[in-house]
Amino acid sequence: MGNPASVEAKPVPALPQVRRIALGAPLRWLARGARDLAAQPAIAAFYGLCFCAMAATVGFVFRHSPEYTMTFVSGCLLVGPFLAMGLYDVSRRREQGLEAAFGASLTCWDKHLGSMGLLVLVLTLLELLWGRASLVVFAVFFNTGMPSTASVLDAVFNPRNWEFLAVYVAVGSVFAGLVFCTTVVAIPMILDRDTDAITAGLTSFRVVLENVLPMLFWGALVVALTLLALWPWTLGILVVGPWLGHATWHAYREAVEWESP
Repeated sequence: MGNPASVEAKPVPALPQVRRIALGAPLRWLARGARDLAAQPAIAAFYGLCFCAMAATVGFVFRHSPEYTMTFVSGCLLVGPFLAMGLYDVSRRREQGLEAAFGASLTCWDKHLGSMGLLVLVLTLLELLWGRASLVVFAVFFNTGMPSTASVLDAVFNPRNWEFLAVYVAVGSVFAGLVFCTTVVAIPMILDRDTDAITAGLTSFRVVLENVLPMLFWGALVVALTLLALWPWTLGILVVGPWLGHATWHAYREAVEWESP
């Protein structure tokens, strides 16, 4: 029987700690993200085209099957952060003084399949629930059958249908908030430290709960910039998508620090 003292102890992993964030910090993240984008415009252009394709798909679905629009929007909220992982890798390499590479950005997720897979499962469940809830809202307010694109637009812009709009926005806001809280720093955290999905998701929630006003400001900026980028021809997302991706990395770096136990 060996001497217990001779057994080498396993290193204890560092623990994530949530920092307090200033209200104006999101503007700083956007500025740093803009510098990353300008430093690697070709890589940003590829991811921008991917985001643009996602936006075009949502637009196509809205024109032909508006009742499924929220389902596809939630799907984009699921795919977008994972697609942006390549942008996080570019920002991380620049921060470390390393050369950013397109190939590395495409394969940066391959060492984190376990954590990413569990996070995908959780977000897919949220996406399915969101889609089902959206269909229920349509079924309640359009009891004569699923609406056309024209009737949806009429319902949204008709003041008499404020109940439908209020319920639809409320349901969407709840699920969008859950997705935002779960992923706001979780995926950059997994990329940076290979953290398990549960720790990453819980830390992401803590960042939001302990910095409510700055994170609400950040969420509002993301929504506002995305809506502006999508109007009128979705081409703005070519720039705004990668810009927000790079900025998200800096949001994580400012919101989370690592301490040895």
